[in-house]
Amino acid sequence: MAITMTEAAAKHIQKQVEKSGNGIGLRLGVKKSGCSGFAYTFDIAQSVLETDKVFENFGVKVLVDEQNLQFLEGTQLDYVKEGFAHVFKFNNPNVKNECGCGESFAI
Repeated sequence: MAITMTEAAAKHIQKQVEKSGNGIGLRLGVKKSGCSGFAYTFDIAQSVLETDKVFENFGVKVLVDEQNLQFLEGTQLDYVKEGFAHVFKFNNPNVKNECGCGESFAI
């Protein structure tokens, strides 16, 4: 399986990578947090690490550390408008439960 993204997500990530000046893609991960157990993390990746798996869609790279891959395998990243804001949406088939505020999830 892989990490995929919609065209809308790819366009937004590409803009942010270009704005950073020296990024190569989006680094996606998880951390222990919140009331349900885990929260997504993301940042502009500056380089590919030895432990990274690289996924590419629409010419945009998403890098995931091998340790985080078990939580993210099969995830589709989307970028959508919710009310007045634009946000990333994670369509993660591994999620079994989410907290009410939407900030964290359980596997």
